[in-house]
Amino acid sequence: MSLRAALIMFVAMSLIPAGDASGKLLTAQGISPVFVSWSRFVVGVILVAPFFAKAGIVLLGNWRIWLRGALLAGGITALQTALKTAPLADVFAAFFIGPIVSYVLAGVLLGERMTPLRSVLVALGFVGVLMVVRPGLDWNPGLGFALLAGLFYGAFLTASRWLSEMASPGALAFTQLGVGAVLLLPFGATQIPTLSLEIAGLTFTSAACSMLGNLILLYAYRIAPATELAPLVYFQLFAAVLLGWVIFADWPDAITWAGMALILGAGIAAARSRS
Repeated sequence: MSLRAALIMFVAMSLIPAGDASGKLLTAQGISPVFVSWSRFVVGVILVAPFFAKAGIVLLGNWRIWLRGALLAGGITALQTALKTAPLADVFAAFFIGPIVSYVLAGVLLGERMTPLRSVLVALGFVGVLMVVRPGLDWNPGLGFALLAGLFYGAFLTASRWLSEMASPGALAFTQLGVGAVLLLPFGATQIPTLSLEIAGLTFTSAACSMLGNLILLYAYRIAPATELAPLVYFQLFAAVLLGWVIFADWPDAITWAGMALILGAGIAAARSRS
């Protein structure tokens, strides 16, 4: 994989947690997770429509486009629900099965190359995630939503690679946002809160960061296989730790830094591996 692809993934994986942080701030104020998810799609599709609507609308007759959009809608909704109902560390531990799911699905369904070394490195990255989040043993329903979010997200990543040659990244971004807005409309529209300046600002930030992150992700999938990109999804955790420090004053301890080093090291090594 080229350095350009790795840098693109790093930017995309930083923007997506920024959107989740804004969403968590919203749900902390009692805003429905379904509204947070739906508003992301609505605001996102409004932002990209002037540029990509013409190319994207023609794709909506393809069932694969609706499947991919449904996977993203389900993943974002489940993640926002998990962030409200379960501890953050436990949510991340469950959610980061996504890269593993993507790696396996891309190899099995898309026939992309899976090597023993890269498989080990992906597994090491997941060990690093566990070192960072160190989930507790007490189960609560939020962990089920986090696990579901990770499954949805891993399938979405693979679907993005599957459809990457169908149209431009911009057109695909329009379809995933439009499909999500339509599918969640019956639920999100009934949960619209009273909009203050703060809530409106957080809603826009959540949607804009998520939209930009996923748009940049589509560009990455056009220049590199999903099996190589999957480990770099762990960059999300690095960005999430930094955001947690800045926004929630949660400074990582020594074990967390060691886990982050393992995640980044395994991800970079897997991306550069040819065997």
